[in-house]
Amino acid sequence: MVAVKGFPRPLYPPDAAEQGKKPSIDGPDVEAYKRTVSRAQRWKWQAFDQSYSNGFSHGKGPNVIDSGVAGIQRQQKIDPTGWIGTGTFNTLRSIRVPEGFAHAGEMAMDARAVELINAAWDMFGGKEPTAPTTPVTTSAQERLRMAKTQVGISESPPRSNMQKYGAWYGVNGVPWCAIFCTWCDQTGKNPSGTFKKGTTYAYVPYVVNDARLGKNGLSITGDPKPGDLVCFDWDRNGEFDHIGLFDSWATGRQFWSVEGNTSDTDNSNGGSVMRRQRDAGGAARVVFCRVKE
Repeated sequence: MVAVKGFPRPLYPPDAAEQGKKPSIDGPDVEAYKRTVSRAQRWKWQAFDQSYSNGFSHGKGPNVIDSGVAGIQRQQKIDPTGWIGTGTFNTLRSIRVPEGFAHAGEMAMDARAVELINAAWDMFGGKEPTAPTTPVTTSAQERLRMAKTQVGISESPPRSNMQKYGAWYGVNGVPWCAIFCTWCDQTGKNPSGTFKKGTTYAYVPYVVNDARLGKNGLSITGDPKPGDLVCFDWDRNGEFDHIGLFDSWATGRQFWSVEGNTSDTDNSNGGSVMRRQRDAGGAARVVFCRVKE
């Protein structure tokens, strides 16, 4: 078993709130588990964030490589809740990279993962903080918080555009990235006056046009803050195709956003809520929009 300072804390994804558990805040232990589960071939290797999403917790598809924490739990005959307690934690410290893959036979929890676990132990000391370090007060912060709780949720059936956000808005079965942003704004604790259920906004070009004209509390910004809107014109043809919520800068012009109706294979109509890494200096035209508080 890989040696670490200690078990940083139990981890619960956003949907654990439905069973009375407090969803876990972001932390380096989550990144460590994503590395470990990926090396164990139960999650795709990628640029890992520190958010304990529903998708990573429960898996997001029928393939082994998409099965996440619950896939490891099923393989090891642990109750596949997708939650991480001491049993799953010790399992992740014990499993090895399967035969037939790079680094076969090595511990799945590598040296970098150990560093992250130890950093999380120093941060949490075995339990979740009793209160967030930064209180959510603005509409933008609350809009982004709501979006993060939805990561991993997909439309059903696939490729149907049928999902709970459209049902709430009153227009279902249509592309829903803008509707998702409206839902995140209006169902949070501090809704803005810009979005309105059933009328504003379900169409991305309207968002950009109103922001350019300074209408309805929208404006263009070159200095996006968490919870601002980010709109994408993939073909640079003047018609914006997709929208999400700006989360944070990564490196250079790379940034993280939370988006509805996207996937790794279809940016604008992929059917899932995901946290994506995007490039403000890439092929697409990107516009950031501020919503008046």
